[in-house]
Amino acid sequence: MMATILVVDDSASMRQMVEFTLKEAGHQVMVAEDGQAALNVAKGAAANLVITDVNMPNMDGITLIRELRTLPAYKFTPILTLTTESTTEKKMEGKDAGATGWIVKPFNPEKLLATVNKVLG
Repeated sequence: MMATILVVDDSASMRQMVEFTLKEAGHQVMVAEDGQAALNVAKGAAANLVITDVNMPNMDGITLIRELRTLPAYKFTPILTLTTESTTEKKMEGKDAGATGWIVKPFNPEKLLATVNKVLG
């Protein structure tokens, strides 16, 4: 399934890696460098999936998820968090905010696509 995916990460190299991997798989990709920029993108265009980093300047990923869930277009959109923190506490914080799942960094392109395909169903 081809999807429009919003990728949010303050690391330019991480954004480029995720964007490249998803485009190679045939998806359309929108990118933002932090939660605030992502929220602005999200208000102007709908995505089928959001993949967001957790620790970012201006607005972190957890706050972004909470804000996205208040938008009608994103109420049921799958949201994955990209995190270096694999603790149960951090995962639960994301889930409580409305995240669908998470991908722990570092990860390889195959793992990313497998998770994306699973979430898009």
